[in-house]
Amino acid sequence: QVQLVESGGGLVQTGDSLRLSCAASGLTFGNYGMGWFRQAPGKEREFVAAISRNGVSTSHSDSVKGRFTISRDNAKKTVYLQMNSLKPEDTAIYYCAATTWTLTITSTIHNYGFWGQGTQVTVSS
Repeated sequence: QVQLVESGGGLVQTGDSLRLSCAASGLTFGNYGMGWFRQAPGKEREFVAAISRNGVSTSHSDSVKGRFTISRDNAKKTVYLQMNSLKPEDTAIYYCAATTWTLTITSTIHNYGFWGQGTQVTVSS
């Protein structure tokens, strides 16, 4: 049974940093691309960042580029999202997800077959 468990969310102030973690189990982690998505109240879930199976290639949405960094440790079966210079508009539930998409890094939600339960990030102004 595949499980993705996010942690590291919380309440912070504008300009602060957080590091989210997503621990995977029940899958051969190195065979999966990983992504982070987020969903704010009343909005659709949106792509934040993705990383290839070997960690060499990454992609970040324009809204977080230069502030957030995705990384992974295949030995620990964990993917991370380092979030710096947080803004109130970053407030959302953050989800990690796994994909077997092999062609390239994908930001398409429907290409991700496994999802975590999410962790809340709240940035106060």
